[in-house]
Amino acid sequence: MRRYSRRELLQGAVALGLTAQGAFAQDVEVKAIPGQGLAARPPVRPLPDSRAVIAAADLPGRVRYALFDPATGQMLEEHEGAVPVPPASTLKTITALYALDRLGASHRFRTRVLRSDGMLILAGGGDPVLSSDDLASLADDLTKAGTTSPQRFAVWGGALPRIEEIAPPQEDHLAYNPALSGMILNFNRVHLGWRRANGDYQMSLEARAARNSPRAYTVTAQAAAQSDLFSYRFDGGHEIWTVDRSAMGQAGSRWLPVRRPELYAGDVFQTLCRASGLVLPSPEVIQDIPAGEEIAIHESPPLGEIVRDMLYYSTNLTAEVIGLHASSAPDLKSSAELMQQWVETRIQPADMTLADHSGLSADSRVTAAAMTRLMAGPGLDAKLQDFLKHDPLAESVKTDTKTMAEVVAKTGTLNFVSNLAGFATAPSGRRLAFAILCSDPDRHAATQGQDLPSGVIGWTRKAKRVQYDLIENWIMRFA
Repeated sequence: MRRYSRRELLQGAVALGLTAQGAFAQDVEVKAIPGQGLAARPPVRPLPDSRAVIAAADLPGRVRYALFDPATGQMLEEHEGAVPVPPASTLKTITALYALDRLGASHRFRTRVLRSDGMLILAGGGDPVLSSDDLASLADDLTKAGTTSPQRFAVWGGALPRIEEIAPPQEDHLAYNPALSGMILNFNRVHLGWRRANGDYQMSLEARAARNSPRAYTVTAQAAAQSDLFSYRFDGGHEIWTVDRSAMGQAGSRWLPVRRPELYAGDVFQTLCRASGLVLPSPEVIQDIPAGEEIAIHESPPLGEIVRDMLYYSTNLTAEVIGLHASSAPDLKSSAELMQQWVETRIQPADMTLADHSGLSADSRVTAAAMTRLMAGPGLDAKLQDFLKHDPLAESVKTDTKTMAEVVAKTGTLNFVSNLAGFATAPSGRRLAFAILCSDPDRHAATQGQDLPSGVIGWTRKAKRVQYDLIENWIMRFA
């Protein structure tokens, strides 16, 4: 006989109206069964429905959801499944499907070094995962090939459109909101470290990677008394960050976004080439790439691997970059519109308004029903389940009972938005597609662009508990 946890018994009580706060209270009469006495097996209590699970959680805001059976093509259950809400990073599942369909899982991005007359050119190919280690390998290749010092050194980033910030409403210092172009290095971020010594702060900025972390000379930082935590300006060919002195403590570190990615990459490549024995002049940025001889190439991992990492780590830059590659559009808005048109040819009704590829934009909207149909149709066709994170709620939801469902899904989190979309497989092997979209619209609007506003951590933890409880309830009821 299956043993029910205390939580399940309480939820069952709520569904039957046996608690003072029961959402759907009703009178219940318990009658003895003649001739059986206390040894009789008690009647099986019905499992609580989804409304009771949500009511018991007492989560401020709204919970919209949809549950779909791909085997039968039936929507098993939904609540406000047609209401458009911010997708947050669940939008990356759509971007993943779009990029895989348009480019193919084996597609690779190429970063090249060209020689044109007396100029050496580092030509970015829009590789979203290019690192300082990769540039070090290119520098070694040039040295081994006997490359001589050029008269000029240039960087070209025209393989993708130039975008100053992924989401301008977000705060400037957030590392997940950098500039984009066809030249990308270390996710277009730089590592700032500081420590207090002799009454002042010593600050370092590094193009940090696994094996190579050269100093970033085109980015500087300084401490000052100011009202803003961080302030930024570009002056004299340098990105200059100022940090509020009162918030720094004795020591610390964080990542900062890069706003001039071509200069940043050129600076780092110049340093790495010098270490390898090749002296380059100061980098300049060119808008048009001349014809020239290709003398070194670095290829990215295949797109399938990049997509898997993007979904696991929820990397905003990678999502925007592969979406732009897939659409070949001149800007982010038109690129998102082309992705929306692609969705509309796959599912009906599509019920989406897409303004970006990462989910950072305040203008993107999806519905639980459309997300679920996308999972169950194009998602299964593309084997999306193989790219999604296993048990994504494990770190947030602690439970002392064994989880029944095997879940692979993508989370999506903004201020007072917590979403989950993917697949849940029962012990019987039955697989269900789902989307659970939780939000507190008023608090989300009031904290747009803020970094960890008051109350958001506790609210998000409670939302993830609701998602976990709903999935477990669905597995017990439907699978």
